[in-house]
Amino acid sequence: MLGNLFKKVFGDKATRDLKETAPVVEKVKAEWEKLPGLSNDELRERSNALRARIRERVKEEDERVATLRAEIDADPRMDIHAREDRYAEIDKIEEKIIEKTEKVLEEILPEAFAIVKETARRFKENSELHVRATQLDRDIAAKRDSVSVEGDTAIWKRSWTAAGVPVTWDMVHYDVQLIGGTALHRGKIAEMATGEGKTLVATLPVFLNALAGRGVHLVTVNDYLSKRDSEWMGPIYEFHGLRVDCIDKHQPNSPERRNAYLADITFGTNNEFGFDYLRDNMAHAPNALVQRKHHFAIVDEVDSVLVDDARTPLIISGPTPKGEVHQFDEYKPRVERLLNAQRSFVNGALTLAKENLKGLEAGTATKEQVEAGGMALLRAHRGLPKNKALIKLLSESGMKALQQKTETFYLQEQGKEMPKVDAELYFTIDEKHHGIELTEKGLELISKDVNDPTFFVMTDVGAGIAEIEKSDAPVEEKARRKDELLRDFGIKSERIHTVNQLIRAYALYDKDVEYVVMDGKVKIVDEQTGRILDGRRYSDGLHQAIESKENVKVEAATQTYATVTLQNYFRMYHKLAGMTGTASTEAQELWDIYKLDVMSIPTNRDVVRKDAEDMVFKTKREKYNAVIEEIEKLRAAGRPSLVGTTSVEVSELMARMLQMKGIPHNVLNAKQHAREAEIVAHAGLAGTVTIATNMAGRGTDIKLGPGVKEAGGLAIIGTEKHESRRVDRQLRGRAGRQGDPGSSQFYVSLEDDLMRLFGSERIAKLMDRLGLKEGEVIQHSMVTGSIERAQKKVEENNFGIRNDCWSTTT
Repeated sequence: MLGNLFKKVFGDKATRDLKETAPVVEKVKAEWEKLPGLSNDELRERSNALRARIRERVKEEDERVATLRAEIDADPRMDIHAREDRYAEIDKIEEKIIEKTEKVLEEILPEAFAIVKETARRFKENSELHVRATQLDRDIAAKRDSVSVEGDTAIWKRSWTAAGVPVTWDMVHYDVQLIGGTALHRGKIAEMATGEGKTLVATLPVFLNALAGRGVHLVTVNDYLSKRDSEWMGPIYEFHGLRVDCIDKHQPNSPERRNAYLADITFGTNNEFGFDYLRDNMAHAPNALVQRKHHFAIVDEVDSVLVDDARTPLIISGPTPKGEVHQFDEYKPRVERLLNAQRSFVNGALTLAKENLKGLEAGTATKEQVEAGGMALLRAHRGLPKNKALIKLLSESGMKALQQKTETFYLQEQGKEMPKVDAELYFTIDEKHHGIELTEKGLELISKDVNDPTFFVMTDVGAGIAEIEKSDAPVEEKARRKDELLRDFGIKSERIHTVNQLIRAYALYDKDVEYVVMDGKVKIVDEQTGRILDGRRYSDGLHQAIESKENVKVEAATQTYATVTLQNYFRMYHKLAGMTGTASTEAQELWDIYKLDVMSIPTNRDVVRKDAEDMVFKTKREKYNAVIEEIEKLRAAGRPSLVGTTSVEVSELMARMLQMKGIPHNVLNAKQHAREAEIVAHAGLAGTVTIATNMAGRGTDIKLGPGVKEAGGLAIIGTEKHESRRVDRQLRGRAGRQGDPGSSQFYVSLEDDLMRLFGSERIAKLMDRLGLKEGEVIQHSMVTGSIERAQKKVEENNFGIRNDCWSTTT
């Protein structure tokens, strides 16, 4: 109530932000109205005048820095303290330069934004722009067909090629895009809906800040976007004499990549920017460095880069001594034997649970039967939580609530009673934290044929050394026994680690979910984007364990040479900004770690997409059948469908089901990522069915084909709720761009991973109370709210991981 009163009096944050930027937009429009009468050469001169104005403002400081550097270079034998004093003075002057630069950039913002908008208008309304040729015009004309030079005249065409695709410039900035550009220049995150033209918005602050000549980095999530955007937006900047390059076009540590960083505007992926920083830290000479000072960066899809990718640090690794020697293939048969024994036990526990809990729903089961059934359910859950029979049983009325109640009982008093549950298992699985633990029974099984009960038991080094020291043995004998003890510890440590990682590989990591096997290699799939993480490997031997499991070549082990978290890398920039369709759910984290404020930018046209409440089914089978039925209805109505899945496995399952029905479709996942642009380009045509994992296709608008608007627009079908609400919002945002019609509907089942792992006892009881039967569906705001609370749990858990990753390296 107080919050509503505060909003009424002071307005909410979005309203206050817009009120603050409204005068800037009016100034830009006023400046823009002065420009149409200028010739193309005069328009160019305006940008040159702005550059000169910035240089003049910091001229005194630049000259002082040049003098100090000359003094340092001129006297190689200069006293170290004198040298340090000069460097300290340079740092102070650099801070003053940045402060003065920011002030003058704010002053010239309206005119600079107006110049960009006018340039965009001229490219849109003219097939060619004629200007007096400069050396940069001549250099570009030598490499590109879209620019030519005839005598002293440079001719810039309206059409050019971006990432191999012909494009014709047809965009001029809307007022809301001017608001977004202002937010980016001021170091904020511009939250703009899909289809609102974030790529075009970036041209405004990029141009303005590039005029200072200190380098602007535009960071994208993949190399396709970095190359495409540098070539698509590049001519707008180059027309005004700014040099544009893309680091992803050049080899690491090459002169070409060094030159790319010296450009006024540099495009690239977050990983390559980070890895170049690490390579620079490993360089042996100043001339081997490629990066210069980190001045200003705009991060596209900022939530994906600064939140999703920030859970794991960037690592440069190299060969380790005897890295090709491993024991994974040697111990793999033992682990497979262990898993078979666990499966057999879990199947027996499920049979016992079913037998005892026949009368649970009717209330005829005795207390002893309920306790025995609850214990059997809990053991099955701790033994193999992904077991399909267990998942199906837990979706039945009362079962999930009983399993959670039993678990709560045994977890009380720091889990003192839990060993009673685990005693019959061979190993236990903590699915939420991706952990496993061998039990006494498991250890006995995998070591029974080696006649050594301690074969997989870690040596107690401390106790062993203490015992050796107490003995009356000679010093040489003591030393020999200590060496033997430590050698035994090393051997057993490696053996146990190998077995643990193999169990994790088999029990927790599923093919076509967490990874795919392509070209004889195990490749990690990004759980957020559905794309392959090329060059990335699971650490600590896990990747090798999965390679052994999948019968592909086990690559040599590596060791870390250099590492940096994305949080620490991007905090080095003097000014950081970002843009995305979804950041508000992570606004607090973005402020706490990066001091980035999220500003919601209104849409150019009202969003008319219809977002329906989640449809909840009992089983996955019912859910998938309902999805196929909905796709058939949509095709009959002439509407395209975008079917979002959370894994490669589900996307391929949906593809098989559609194939059986004879429904033509396209699949966009980690295995078809090379066809991404082509598939997305056709996704808005009438009757087209596109299956995409998570956010695959981000950065490319789905434009509606003829007759689709009249039929109701693009239909978004979510086959499962993602762990993050943001990813669901991103999927929804694919429809309803620029006022287009559209709809979104998520289909959920009680067997989904989110519901299994994070669905609370409250959700289980709610579903029991609502009495969801086979073949029935529930659609209610109360259920949707409960699912969102489960997602919040996961988000909090993931934030903890990212926070640990950051705090342990700062």
